[in-house]
Amino acid sequence: MKISVIISTYNAEEWLEKVLIGYSMQTYKDYEVIVADDGSRPSTKELIDRYAANYPVPLRHLWHEDKGYRRQEILNVAIVEAANEYIIMTDGDCIPRADFVEVHAKYAEKGKFLSGGYCKLPMSTSKAITKEDIEAQRCFDVKWLKSIDKLGFSQTLKLASGSVLSTVLDSITTTNPSFNNCNSSGFREDMIAINGYDERMKYGGPDREFGERLENYGVKGKQIRHKAICLHLDHSRGYKTPESLAANLAIRKEVKEKNIKWTPYGIVKELDLPPVS
Repeated sequence: MKISVIISTYNAEEWLEKVLIGYSMQTYKDYEVIVADDGSRPSTKELIDRYAANYPVPLRHLWHEDKGYRRQEILNVAIVEAANEYIIMTDGDCIPRADFVEVHAKYAEKGKFLSGGYCKLPMSTSKAITKEDIEAQRCFDVKWLKSIDKLGFSQTLKLASGSVLSTVLDSITTTNPSFNNCNSSGFREDMIAINGYDERMKYGGPDREFGERLENYGVKGKQIRHKAICLHLDHSRGYKTPESLAANLAIRKEVKEKNIKWTPYGIVKELDLPPVS
């Protein structure tokens, strides 16, 4: 299976570099990396260009002008531009373990999307992780992480569970297999069939809404939160507002109540559609 990994980013070169190092260490080789950039400064492009020159898989940078939070718009561009049949969605603050892409490839299934989670790290640990730590994969070692700062029980469980325990934990977890942009995947044709992300939505649930429309379309979530491991680097959320959260909840409520599959505010805009004869 050929895979496109789409990484969203915005003005976070320090974190993005660690993520790019993580994707350069993958055991699975048949994939490309697309950085979907919501208007970052030129230094982000310089970083990506530097890595692209000698990266083990194709690495592309998609950018649009900074006009405020428009992540869903650049993600829709990335879905259209993706060269491969299967897409992993993730963020520029999530370092993947070396088997991350391989796990998504292994559990990919028609009629399903895969729902992963992340291991949240404090700022001290996020800063401490070096290129060498990622290359040696010691940053995924519970003892090493705890030597720097605290690590929550849930994070410890994800990192320490082997293949058998992770399968058991994924089967008994009460967590809903929702679409989480930090760590989820699905078939490109399904994402296009629901017209991608709703571009009206700001921070606070647009990926969940995307998954809810996939489910209405007949594509159900499948849990891999203890199998597909990535480390979430700490950061502030200055773009989170009560207004955006309330507006997003209203959209999600309508999607649920009306069983909406297609958004007219996605890849194809309502204005782009030919008039009905």
